[in-house]
Amino acid sequence: MAPPCFLPALLLVTLAALSPTPAAAARFACNATAPRASTCQALVSYSPPNATTLAAVRALFQLRSHRALLASNNLPLSTPTTAPAPSPVRVRLPCLCSGGAGATFQRPTYKVRAGDTLDAVARGAFAGLVTYRDIAAANNVSDPNRVAVGQELWVPLPCSCDPVGGEPVVHLTYVAPAGSSVAGIAEEYGTTEETLLALNRMPDAKSLLAGQVLDVPLRACSSAISSSAIDRNLRVPNASYILTANNCIMCGCSSTTWQLDCQPTQGLTPSCPAAKCGDLFLGNTSTSATSTCESTTCSYAGYTNSTSFTILANLTTSSVCNAAGVSPAAQPSHSSASRLGSPVRWSELIVGLHIALLCLGFLRRD
Repeated sequence: MAPPCFLPALLLVTLAALSPTPAAAARFACNATAPRASTCQALVSYSPPNATTLAAVRALFQLRSHRALLASNNLPLSTPTTAPAPSPVRVRLPCLCSGGAGATFQRPTYKVRAGDTLDAVARGAFAGLVTYRDIAAANNVSDPNRVAVGQELWVPLPCSCDPVGGEPVVHLTYVAPAGSSVAGIAEEYGTTEETLLALNRMPDAKSLLAGQVLDVPLRACSSAISSSAIDRNLRVPNASYILTANNCIMCGCSSTTWQLDCQPTQGLTPSCPAAKCGDLFLGNTSTSATSTCESTTCSYAGYTNSTSFTILANLTTSSVCNAAGVSPAAQPSHSSASRLGSPVRWSELIVGLHIALLCLGFLRRD
C-alpha cells in the first residue's frame, strides 16, 4: 500500500490520465493558389455540446440565411428556425487557402463572455473543431487564459479547397468521436482509409485519437456549369442540396448518377428569369427520336449578372441503356408477379398444398 504522503500525488496522476488531452492544432493542406481555386465552400460537422435549435447554430456560425443551414442538412425548406438541430449538424462556410493551409474566411467569430478562456471557447462552444492555440494565434492573444469580456475573436476552423485524386470534392471538417476507427469513418463518408490517412498525414489507422479533427473528402456531383458563371465553383455532395442564382435554382446531388440535378424553385423568390433550352424547361428530359438509349436534359449551367440577371442552361445528352445496350422499356421486369410465375415458384406452391392436405387428413383421423 502506498504511504499516505504519496496519495495526493497518485490522485493527481490518475486525474491527469483520465482527463481528455487537448487535441493538437489541425492544419488541412490547401495548396490552391489561383484566385478561383483558392476559395470555396467547405462543410463543418458540428456536434453541439447540448441540445440546441437551428437558430442557435445559425447564430453561432453567423450564417447569412436559415435556408443555407437547411440545405446543408437536406432538411425541407419549411423547417422552422425553432426546430431542434440534428447532431451532428453540417454547416457550410467559406474557406480560404493561404500559405499551404486552409481556414474558414472571417467566420465564425465569438464574443467573449465572463469566465471564458480560449480553451473553453474551442472545446466548449465549438466542440473541439479548433484548438485554443489556433484561436490565440489568429487573434494575437499572448495569454489564452486572459481574454477581455466583450472581445471579438475570429475562430479559424480548418478547411480545404484542394481536389482529391484529381477530382473536385467538398471537404468536411470532422471531429472523430471516441470509439471510432479510420475504416468506419471512411465507409460512412464514401472514401478510403488510404485517402484519409494521406490527407490527415497519419502514419497508420492506429494513430487515430478521440477528438482528432479530420479532413474528410466528400465526393461532389459533376455539373455542366460554365466557367464564366458566378457560381462556377458550385460543389454539392450527396445528401444535401444548395440554393443558387439568388435562390431561383435548387441543386441536389444524385448518388445514382453523380450528376448535379437542378430545378427552378417554385415561388421562393419573385422575378426569377426563365430557365430554358429552347422548348425544354430546366430540369426536364426528353428521349431522343433516333435512339431509345439517349436522353436529353436541360441542365443548369450557372448564372451571370454582367448586364442583367441571367440563368444559363445547356442541353446535355446521357445514355439510359444498360451495359448490353437495352433500354429501360425493353428490360425484363423483376416484379414479384413474374417471380411467382416461374416453374420453381409453382412447384413450391404445389408441394406446400400437398403438405397442407396431408396435415388436414391426419387431423380428421384424430
